[in-house]
Amino acid sequence: MTQAERPLSPHLQIYKWQLPMAMSIVHRGTGLALAGGAIFLVWWLLAAAGGDQAFAAANWFFGSWLGLIFLFGWCFCFFYHLCNGIRHLAWDAGYGFEIGTAYASGYVVVAAAIVLTLIAFVAGLVVAA
Repeated sequence: MTQAERPLSPHLQIYKWQLPMAMSIVHRGTGLALAGGAIFLVWWLLAAAGGDQAFAAANWFFGSWLGLIFLFGWCFCFFYHLCNGIRHLAWDAGYGFEIGTAYASGYVVVAAAIVLTLIAFVAGLVVAA
């Protein structure tokens, strides 16, 4: 292999996918989704301050099927990012680097994010009803 044919740096195509690697990528993606979704939060707050008509329009959107899907996804992103951030805090303190522990904590993060999302979403629907 000549120098020109070699990759300049390792890339995703040559690595075997592993749970910690996938969770790191998803963590970054959920951070971006939370930042993008904050625009909708600002819209809702401005609508609340803007009067009844603006607030009704915002509430109509968030009550529609598209708005509910958006809120569910944003809620999952929030809880995943939160739980994985707590996992990273444990890593920063030097805990959980063993392979088995890293995988177990990864599964706990995913399960906790799903459970917390369902609890929050169902509780929100019950309160709204």
